[in-house]
Amino acid sequence: MCFSIIFKGRKKNLDLMAANGTEAKQWISGLDKIIHNMRNLSQQQKSEHWIINCMRKADKNEDNKMTLKELKHFLRQVNVEVDDTYAAEIFKKCDTSNSGSLEGEEIELFYDLLTHREEVDVIYGNYAQTEGQMSSKDLLNFLLTEQREKVSMEDALKLIEKYEVDGTAKQNKRMSKDGFLMYLHREEGSIFNPAHKQVYQDMHQPINHYYISSSHNTYLMEDQLKGPSSTEAYIKALMKSCRCVELDCWDGANGEPVIYHGYTLTSKVLFRDVIKAINDYAFKTSDYPVILSLENHCSVDQQKLMAHHLISILGEALLTKPVGNTMPSDFPSPEGLKGKFLIKGKRLNKLDAALNNNNSTIEEDTVSEEDEAADCKENGQKSKSKKSKIKLAKALSDIVVYCKSVHFSGFEHAKDCQVFYEMSSFKENKAFNLAENSGTAYIHHNMDKLSRIYPAGSRTDSSNYNPVPMWNVGCQIVALNFQTPSKEMHINQGRFLQNGLSGYVLKPEFQRSLSSQFDPNTGPWLKRKTFHVMVISAQQLPKINKDKHKSIVDPLVRVEIYGVPADNASKETHYIDNNGFNPMWNEKFQFDIHVAELALLRFVVEDYDSTSQNDLIGQYCLPLSSVQNGYRHVPLLTKRGDVICSAGLFVHLMLLDAQ
Repeated sequence: MCFSIIFKGRKKNLDLMAANGTEAKQWISGLDKIIHNMRNLSQQQKSEHWIINCMRKADKNEDNKMTLKELKHFLRQVNVEVDDTYAAEIFKKCDTSNSGSLEGEEIELFYDLLTHREEVDVIYGNYAQTEGQMSSKDLLNFLLTEQREKVSMEDALKLIEKYEVDGTAKQNKRMSKDGFLMYLHREEGSIFNPAHKQVYQDMHQPINHYYISSSHNTYLMEDQLKGPSSTEAYIKALMKSCRCVELDCWDGANGEPVIYHGYTLTSKVLFRDVIKAINDYAFKTSDYPVILSLENHCSVDQQKLMAHHLISILGEALLTKPVGNTMPSDFPSPEGLKGKFLIKGKRLNKLDAALNNNNSTIEEDTVSEEDEAADCKENGQKSKSKKSKIKLAKALSDIVVYCKSVHFSGFEHAKDCQVFYEMSSFKENKAFNLAENSGTAYIHHNMDKLSRIYPAGSRTDSSNYNPVPMWNVGCQIVALNFQTPSKEMHINQGRFLQNGLSGYVLKPEFQRSLSSQFDPNTGPWLKRKTFHVMVISAQQLPKINKDKHKSIVDPLVRVEIYGVPADNASKETHYIDNNGFNPMWNEKFQFDIHVAELALLRFVVEDYDSTSQNDLIGQYCLPLSSVQNGYRHVPLLTKRGDVICSAGLFVHLMLLDAQ
């Protein structure tokens, strides 16, 4: 009878209870339908939806007409500051009936004037060589010359068929200006290569050959010391296609293990409830395997119960023995593990012992504690002396197959003494240090083993470290605090935007091939590129300060590159006074790119403020390898990573081989 509505950007959920199950189902299917329709609106429809909404708000007396005063109010709603003379001028131009208010077709005329895209006119004019329109040949010329696409006449005709709005033009196999604008706003005109929206990479490589979207202390909704723990935090992370979640397990009341951040005031949630939530939501966004990273502090009895819950709730989906039942020498692939859960934790023995039916009757034994658990204590979150041994139940040990936690004692030791399924966790400072001083060794370590990185214990506010240097050395499980909207999470969202939002991205060849001598700090740089970016304009940027009735944004755009140290760069446009509706910059930037395969591109739009820090309006991040050349629209996301429906940037991009 119960259901919850989770709002974007709003912290509090709305938990509701219907009179009966049938009524609850009706509400749920109705709301699902609305959400589905909203998600499937085209960019054009989103933009119209937003503008009409603003018109409704401006029409104070609800007479479906617009007076000059209401028109000014509307312009403020859509984030444009116009002086009175200009507003009066537009009004007069549109009020063809001289009635003192705009209605019907006059409002349509006003809408056309308002949304007129001068910069698109210029591009269209350059290529529309056939009686003022683009023939299929003109369009093909544009696609080959400007967009640098490998296309044929057939593709040009398909675009006309798909996007041309004028029947006559479509019949004549031509594209009008409206059809052209429609094309620029759809996925073919987007900055993000539509071919990368699906799983397009080889998913049959060993699992350690991929970057894996990973979360740290997944149960926490806020900070690391006193905030709430919740199953909802797991649901949110899994729905964002996070593929490695963390569970800190402690003895709870009534013999039931709980999850919370030990030695702190964070609230507790039942281990059993978390496993149920994970089981329900793990494969809704992605079918690829989910790793449950256990930090185990429980007594042996509660560990047995943990093993029982994992086996009974996850059932067949839980991997309890190696794929193929023979002793493996390498990891299975994401494809081979689809729909499976892998447990990461301590193990009493090597894997071959279990396979050789060396099933000893020992029910428990002592193992060293997880590195991150030991770190927590060092950080003064516990005054007792560091206890480095814990008792481990055989039942829990047996379900650890491909992700056995071991302490890291140097790359040489790992090479000589560790089996491929034995993996280490590194605190960010240690990992950054290794990446800086032994980049090549770290890359080679990650060619046959997994590495997990976690934030320093001092980040009690749940802030994040920059994941890029960790990916640069091939670390797979780079765990971040998913609940914290931050630049680092924007970068993580950008990294995993490609490959069908599967949560797995194949590492570049030089991080997988044993002959590679690559070091992110020194190269060698084999395929250098030059990246040209022209920031042309923005459309319909949202107002930042909704309380200040008259506050209009002064937008600027920053273009950032994240990658190997030699590629990290940032350049920004000037700011434009009082125009969030259709600001125009036309500013060109050039970036030298040493390793395009590791580079990420991020656009940031800010509201300039001379007296305080600029406010974020929107941002978008994607891998440089997924960028389409030419004239492209860039969607914008909020700080929390949700799409801002109507807003976008218009840019021109060119990634070329360096001369």
